[in-house]
Amino acid sequence: MTQHKYAIIGGGPSGLCAAKNLKEQGIPFDAFEAASDIGGLWNIKNEYSTVYESAHLISSKRMTEFDDFPMKEEVADYPHHSELLAYFKDYAQHFGLYEHYRLNTRVEKVEPHQDAWKLLTDKGEEFLYKGIIIANGCLSHPNYPSIQGEFEGELLHSKDYKNPAVFEGKRVLVVGAGNSGCDIVVDAVHRAKKIDMSVRRGYHFVPKYLFGKPADTIGAIKLPVAIRQKVHTWLLNTFFVINPQRLGFPVPDHKLYESHPIVNTLVLYHLGHGDVRVKKDVLGFQGKTVKFKDGTEEEYDMVLYATGYRLHYPFIDKQHLNWNDSKVPELYLNIFSPKHENLFVLGMVEATGLGWEGRNKQAKLVATYLKAQADAPEKAKQMTKLVRNQRLNLKGGFKYMEVDRMAYYVEKDVYLKQLKRHMKLLGGD
Repeated sequence: MTQHKYAIIGGGPSGLCAAKNLKEQGIPFDAFEAASDIGGLWNIKNEYSTVYESAHLISSKRMTEFDDFPMKEEVADYPHHSELLAYFKDYAQHFGLYEHYRLNTRVEKVEPHQDAWKLLTDKGEEFLYKGIIIANGCLSHPNYPSIQGEFEGELLHSKDYKNPAVFEGKRVLVVGAGNSGCDIVVDAVHRAKKIDMSVRRGYHFVPKYLFGKPADTIGAIKLPVAIRQKVHTWLLNTFFVINPQRLGFPVPDHKLYESHPIVNTLVLYHLGHGDVRVKKDVLGFQGKTVKFKDGTEEEYDMVLYATGYRLHYPFIDKQHLNWNDSKVPELYLNIFSPKHENLFVLGMVEATGLGWEGRNKQAKLVATYLKAQADAPEKAKQMTKLVRNQRLNLKGGFKYMEVDRMAYYVEKDVYLKQLKRHMKLLGGD
């Protein structure tokens, strides 16, 4: 019987810490993972993985790891995806999570059924669960831009890219200059006959190391948002990073921290050496010719879209996630559905410095809430009332860009403070 259990969908970082926290609270559950092992996108053998052979963390291990399961000293400051997969496997073994996972099992559909949820798998199985915790990640469903015409060469998305051998001897255009786009351009430099990158907007670049240490581990004086942005921008452009505009990038249309910064200065190095060129936004395709919005044209053998990802929860009707006309589901604390007391999303949050521990704190709050429903119903009702009737501003004074990826961005300190406040409301710590 599964009606007394909860179901966790996903075996990446958010799914694993959900499983750990439910187990610690004594809440019965099953967990589902479509791949043959846990790890989520960090398991490159997972068909849904979006990592490539050269992929590393862009935040340092100490700012990303779980507090109660630090990475080993011998692990690199910015670990390779293989090190991270080993880390998650060790985590699952250490906390005894494998026994709860149904691997090689994809969830096809979940829907309300009276006070429970019906869950169907790709094996034709049907279960009833007390509640659902969605933790299948935010970076698996590719976002394709709408571009006029048809390109007659090879057309890829970064989701499909794994190895730089695909660039050998080819004229390549990478569309998009986010962190993945810049990584892939650097991969292609020594393989491609020609490598260009098309950019719509300017970006802020941040080095991985400052004063010999991972940049995100260096403490900073707390300053008001506007002053912090001005001071940090001046410091970066004056002392630590070559001005991207000198190398062809447009002036950013946003301030520092209002979009995800680019943590890759190698691409600037190659631009400075003439190995890469910056091109304007793409207007359209004609054969193998790419037309740019500045009126120029170039021929390419391959175009690779590094244009990001969209939130994708294909197994549940959008209405249940309060996903109306908004860019993202409108969930309380980016977690709680205002329509269902037994439906949660973990990992639908981005914030500079939040790391996996921030996701763990999300999971701990959900587990504490579920425990309170049985042991402290009045406190759980207080929480439910907030979820249904209150909206929180989690941006901390930042004016984040109005693009899909930033729609679920929060300011770390504000967000963690709210998680802590709600834990206290439920009687947790």
